[in-house]
Amino acid sequence: MKYLRFELFLFPFIVVAATAFAERPNIVLIFVDDMGYGDLGCYGNKENRTPHIDQLAAEGQRWTSFYASGATCVPSRRGLMTGRHPELMRRVNLVDTRHLLMPAVLRQQGYATAMLGKWHLAGYPKDFTSSPMHPLECGFDEHFGTPGSNDVPAPKGKVQNREVFDSCDKFTFQVPLIRGRKIVEFPADQELFTSRYTTEAVAWIKSHKRKPFFLYLAHNMPHAPVFASGKFQGRSRGGRYGDVIEEIDWSVGQVMQAIKDAGVDDNTLVVFTSDNGPWTMFGPHGGTAGPLRGEKGTSWEGGYRVPAIFRWPNKIKPGVVNDIAANLDLHQTFARLAMAEDVVEKLAAQQGYISRDLSGALLHETASPRQQWLFGSGGAIAFRSGDFKIHLSTKDRSSNPDTRKREPVAMHDPPLLFDVSKDIGETKNLAADHLEVVARLQKEMAAFRSASSK
Repeated sequence: MKYLRFELFLFPFIVVAATAFAERPNIVLIFVDDMGYGDLGCYGNKENRTPHIDQLAAEGQRWTSFYASGATCVPSRRGLMTGRHPELMRRVNLVDTRHLLMPAVLRQQGYATAMLGKWHLAGYPKDFTSSPMHPLECGFDEHFGTPGSNDVPAPKGKVQNREVFDSCDKFTFQVPLIRGRKIVEFPADQELFTSRYTTEAVAWIKSHKRKPFFLYLAHNMPHAPVFASGKFQGRSRGGRYGDVIEEIDWSVGQVMQAIKDAGVDDNTLVVFTSDNGPWTMFGPHGGTAGPLRGEKGTSWEGGYRVPAIFRWPNKIKPGVVNDIAANLDLHQTFARLAMAEDVVEKLAAQQGYISRDLSGALLHETASPRQQWLFGSGGAIAFRSGDFKIHLSTKDRSSNPDTRKREPVAMHDPPLLFDVSKDIGETKNLAADHLEVVARLQKEMAAFRSASSK
């Protein structure tokens, strides 16, 4: 009788724990490299065929004012994985806060974690396999991919310019492919990046369907130079770049089918987004920002505003969301969905931690908690609050595509002013007629910096 009473006492707690665990969604984050706002059918592209991503958007939420944390690779990934704004976190040693990175927080909540693809969180260490910032040191159980971009290092005696991209083959750039801490191919066959990661993702989902999981699928493509596998070459109407986009779309279809085959579709949140805008200056190796102005490496909308799609059947109501959000908001959102309440205070105490929980907007159609965003790339500085955006300084592209020398920065006094809710292409400067709005945004920008730089 003693043991029966003990079991009856424990039973409610076992049920509560099991229920809470079941409510935690699996999370699949598909993070592509340098895809433009206008590269997908569901964002208006008429050349690239993207039926699987378009279906993802039709079945979920498609956000139209979703920003990368940076207009280039490393800042964007730093924001994503830390929840901290790259312009506000200053110089920090990420090793000291590895336990607060996105995968580490989720693993602490019982999630199986895997990283496939491009890491590039902490630059290019001399020996990535022994780096303290290797994915296996940052919360991932498994890893398969490259240390950084597929254009590093450059061929000996050359720089990463248009001429090299035009003439290179799939082995020109000496990029290692690494599984865990072992180099498995050097140089990696770049035509196989997307298909290999997809095969790995499908197998991993199948083998981890019995417990909550977090899969970070960070494609190298479509970062220049672009490569697609044989069966996709020459198939699209969008040329070489379009081939790559259509293979990524195929990959999304394969991943979604794997989720359904594993029987976890109803309990899996899938997020699709890009690390920054397109590298349009490289012609056939770059995409389009569509109706947006600018490209990768600029503070124009085309540098920061990216596709963002969220799908979770019977949880997220399909629709289009025009509110502001940023990829660093995924950090707080995932932590909340994983019920990681025990670390929330530690996260918020970090300098520059401005991640906001989007779960209300995703699950209950409430307004996004983000109303402002700070842009900063290579000396180009801008700030958005609500419908309005000011530019204190601008540049049209990150560098010269032939010489790779940095482009000059133009300073603006007074700052340029655009109503991006009506003028998505930032074509009409309203500053002369609305100096009071400019002054208000300058004041809000100062407050944003001050409040966020703890």
